[in-house]
Amino acid sequence: MKPIVRTPPAKLVAVFALFLAAAGLGQPAKAQDWPTRPVRIIVPFAAGGNIDVLGRLVAQRLSESMGRQFIVENRVGGNGVLAAEAVARSPADGYTLLWASTSVIAIFPAVTKVAYDPAKDFAPISLLGTNPHVLIVNPNVPAKTVSEFIAYVKAQPNKIAYAGGGGPGSASNLVMSLFLKLAGLEMQNVSYRGTAPALTDLIAGHIPVMFIPISEVQSHAKEGTVRLLAVSSKTRAHQAPEVPSLHESGVADFHAVSWTGLMAPAGTPKEIINRLAAEFATAVKDPKFLAALEQAGVDPAGDGPEKFASFIASEMALWAEAVRIAGVKLQ
Repeated sequence: MKPIVRTPPAKLVAVFALFLAAAGLGQPAKAQDWPTRPVRIIVPFAAGGNIDVLGRLVAQRLSESMGRQFIVENRVGGNGVLAAEAVARSPADGYTLLWASTSVIAIFPAVTKVAYDPAKDFAPISLLGTNPHVLIVNPNVPAKTVSEFIAYVKAQPNKIAYAGGGGPGSASNLVMSLFLKLAGLEMQNVSYRGTAPALTDLIAGHIPVMFIPISEVQSHAKEGTVRLLAVSSKTRAHQAPEVPSLHESGVADFHAVSWTGLMAPAGTPKEIINRLAAEFATAVKDPKFLAALEQAGVDPAGDGPEKFASFIASEMALWAEAVRIAGVKLQ
């Protein structure tokens, strides 16, 4: 099995370094009094979902710690692309921020043409954390480990179906594509409009297997309606420490997770970027805030601008490769 190389391409890292400087990391002080009015955090998806919940947790935390109101604004449409485009065109004054996610920054720009450049039009502030996916099967599937599942599928090449929750360009589908490639498996893809209906069919026994964010399936695992085989992070997830990683299960160096973090329009002064990053670094040490993240299924990070930029470069390369492997066509 050929391992996934996670090292960020040098060109991408260099591009991010240049645009971190353009985002204000070398500018003179211009924003000592910021914020003097409410700050909008644009969430690319509808209210109620996991990404929205995390955005609201962060907005509440920033409002409390900074003494100014941080307001979540849900801007839906185009799978989050419209929200990112709006923030990219906003003034770089710190009053409009993007609640960024894997799909908006790393996946959809590799799948379709967008009116923003994820490497040039935004200034990374901080990575909040990651949410691993988990390989799940219906309890009637005989496999209880990844190696048993691989053997089970190889004995029936191209005859077993999996749920591509969210369609061809979704994270769940792309994680499965990476897994099939590295494990040398052939399976049939059944597309769904989101992970929720796919999970419903898996529990009912209509579809045997899928990848899904671990935060969406923990309660079902406790009830015994699904079986967790392995997580997609390279190490075990703290939400389910008894579940092995794909890496330790024999799929060498496998690591593909969803993530969320805060970004600003390129050109935002460094004082604003650094102040917000410092708030994140403090928040992820607060037991109360950490408990809320754990409930949402998040492994906390709190990485600042430079580390976040390097992480994004690595993610863009990983998901572009996943899109290529999955055969998703550029629209």
